[in-house]
Amino acid sequence: MRNGVTIGQAAGFVGVTVKTVRHYHKLGLVEEPERDSSGYRRYGSAALLRLVRVRALAAAGVPLAEIGSLLDADSASFAAALTGVERQLTERIKELTARRAMLHRLADGDRALLPDRAVALLERMLGRGFSAAEVASTREGWVLAKALVPEGFDDYLSHFEHVLEDTRLVALTERAVEAAAWDPDDPRLDELATAVADHYLANPALLKTVTGLRARTETATRYTLIAEHGAEQTPATARLATLFEARLRAEGLRIPRTGFHPPSLPA
Repeated sequence: MRNGVTIGQAAGFVGVTVKTVRHYHKLGLVEEPERDSSGYRRYGSAALLRLVRVRALAAAGVPLAEIGSLLDADSASFAAALTGVERQLTERIKELTARRAMLHRLADGDRALLPDRAVALLERMLGRGFSAAEVASTREGWVLAKALVPEGFDDYLSHFEHVLEDTRLVALTERAVEAAAWDPDDPRLDELATAVADHYLANPALLKTVTGLRARTETATRYTLIAEHGAEQTPATARLATLFEARLRAEGLRIPRTGFHPPSLPA
């Protein structure tokens, strides 16, 4: 070691590439040795020790731009700087962990964009007799709801859990879906609109999904977009909406003119 080692040997001893050593030289992290009489740059023990320290800090996640000042700092400043780097790494680890979790959820399409609670409710819908098409439409509406009105999504899921336990409402929902294919002058639409309205009027919690859009706000606009997504607006469903809303207004309720949608969809 009296004459030192070549750059290739130094890189091999330290565990980096020659290119990396030269990059350290360029950044001023390690002083480049003078050439000896044979024209080679020789690295002594001090240079190797410096290389080891630089490599260790870089491997620990310290940005190269900060390593020089760390190596020249006193022990207190060195410790404080490392604490800051550790804090940054902790935040980075959290971010990467969240990304990995999202990748895992992407393997299950629903779980990529909806919480587990919502996915479980979609599965319960299938168990309650809702068609795959209805569940798919509801899923899309929920993805919109989660993105556009995240602060109210948990409350909505709580409401929906109640809806699934309401056998009368589930039956009316299925009837409303069937009604989309009826003639708009079919007298059964009047009967269905009255039945749905009466059930809503008898359940104040249900009315919140209708009256909640009353205010002309950005949130109301977002809710309207959600409610209208995926809804098959046939002449019959348009008339059903009009009859339903007219019945509620006749009871003195102030509701937006957004149209009625089956209770299985976000409203």
